[in-house]
Amino acid sequence: MNEYTLIKTPPSLKDYLNIRKHTLGEKTQAAGEMAIKNSWFGVHVTHKENTVGMGRFIGDGGCSFAVTDIAVLPAYQGQGIGKMIMQGLMDHYQEFGPKDAFVTLIADGNAKFLYEKFGFTATAPKSIGMIYKN
Repeated sequence: MNEYTLIKTPPSLKDYLNIRKHTLGEKTQAAGEMAIKNSWFGVHVTHKENTVGMGRFIGDGGCSFAVTDIAVLPAYQGQGIGKMIMQGLMDHYQEFGPKDAFVTLIADGNAKFLYEKFGFTATAPKSIGMIYKN
């Protein structure tokens, strides 16, 4: 893994939009600018000089947080980069996040196995994740 570097800032707008386009779904420049600006904390991973993965915390800084935009470019998946991203996010949260805050995420497919390694558990059937898409 020493060929990859974890950088403790969100990616550049260009890299954010590129990774979103090839993984989670394309976003506009305006949406990307707002997302990065409103991050509580973010990381990105580089290989040589290319950004290949990212992740962010969003939230109010006190009571509620969400892990979001965990994404690795397809050519780099399966190499432990997602784990590296989550470790960077969770290390920061453990150091600076409120101990009594509510931290959520939405796990797509087998990503739930990665998130379980960091202490996340399924909430169903007591509660379920829901989304609203306009």
